[in-house]
Amino acid sequence: MAQLSPTMEEGKLIEWKVAEGDAVAQGDVVAEIETDKANMDVEALGGGVLRKIVVQAGATVPVGALIGVIAEPDEAIDELLAEAQAAGGDGPAEGPAEESAALAVAPEPATSAEVAAAPVPAAPAPEGMAAATPGDSAASAGGRIKASPVARRMAAESGIALAGLAGSGPGGRIVKADVEAALARGVPGVAPVPTPAVPTTPAPTPSPAAPDQPPPAPLPTGLEDRVEEASQMRKAIARRLGQSIGPVPHFFLTTEVDMGRALELRADLNARFADGKIGVTDLLLKATAEALNRHPAVNASWEDTAIRYHGAVHLGIAVALDEGLITPVLRDAGRKGLRQISVEARDLIARARARKLAPEEYQGGTFSVSNLGMFEIDQFTAIINPPEAGILAIGQTVEKPVAVDGQVVVRKRMRVTMSCDHRVIDGATGAAFLGAFKAMLENPLEMIL
Repeated sequence: MAQLSPTMEEGKLIEWKVAEGDAVAQGDVVAEIETDKANMDVEALGGGVLRKIVVQAGATVPVGALIGVIAEPDEAIDELLAEAQAAGGDGPAEGPAEESAALAVAPEPATSAEVAAAPVPAAPAPEGMAAATPGDSAASAGGRIKASPVARRMAAESGIALAGLAGSGPGGRIVKADVEAALARGVPGVAPVPTPAVPTTPAPTPSPAAPDQPPPAPLPTGLEDRVEEASQMRKAIARRLGQSIGPVPHFFLTTEVDMGRALELRADLNARFADGKIGVTDLLLKATAEALNRHPAVNASWEDTAIRYHGAVHLGIAVALDEGLITPVLRDAGRKGLRQISVEARDLIARARARKLAPEEYQGGTFSVSNLGMFEIDQFTAIINPPEAGILAIGQTVEKPVAVDGQVVVRKRMRVTMSCDHRVIDGATGAAFLGAFKAMLENPLEMIL
């Protein structure tokens, strides 16, 4: 399992593009992998024949796990497969179940076989635990302990030495049930899991029902919980949010923009140019880029003990997908006109929804924009995407009565909230940027001159 993005920790094998026994050349696409951001093709690292598919479609395995072997037709691969099985499993994964999905690769043998994975060492036993004992243990002939990833993790968390357990899985492999059984019976050095006492209280005596009281309505049936494995994108979102809302000190600034003149400009441009329509999001991206050009202190990132002020404006555009959120990056937005921004943003958004972005197209943003106006959201706060220092949350444009020169008139208004990293952006700095953003939308000729 190759690492197809810098933040990728595991991947889901969507489809094999070749079958066992098919000849492949170096660079041929052999599989499709779901990463934390997109579905990507995996190319063969060398030429030969796909001799063995180790991980079947639908399985999720960590980066570096063995998924298949490409070798010459007459090349011996039994030793390679045996070492991989001894390191983390006993056979090909049959599906997404965690007990059977991950086969770690043992150190590469002296053979020219090409492996579609990087070497991963076997998980060590917990420090201070006893060495393997002969007998009914799960140690292979090479001294390695055969155990599933779940069993290894449970044993490490509970302080149980795998070497002292007998495996009930195929070939003596230690599985989850073996660790649970050890916890239940109490292995040496580990306290057994106590069974909570259930207090016995006499059941209350029901009072007689009132003469004409109707019987209680039956409880609804058939409503069951559903547990579904998270997609690679959703797992990445969970990790990223943990790196943002906790460690990053957020504060929020909100303003309201009169969108009347900006929408009039949009209508005029769309009537004049028939080869591509300007969207409201395009106006927002252009105004954001121009405001960042004028306030470069906001186009910055915190780096432990320093602040990096970015020379170019690379705008992240939050795009909602069924399984999560992705933020394609519009490069050098500060140097592009409104029509160019419109064309490039439309292309990025379409390919993001099709999950066809390359890694460099969703990395390296310096500031982001999230627009939920099309969902009739009036106002919201967005979480900063590290290492960026700010993000704009855009609400819907609505007609509302406002006071203008002492008169109540109906205007098209839009609420905008800026999330700021207080390590980089102070209140006055953020307010100045937000003021420039508002001024350009209310006087849109400023952002196209």
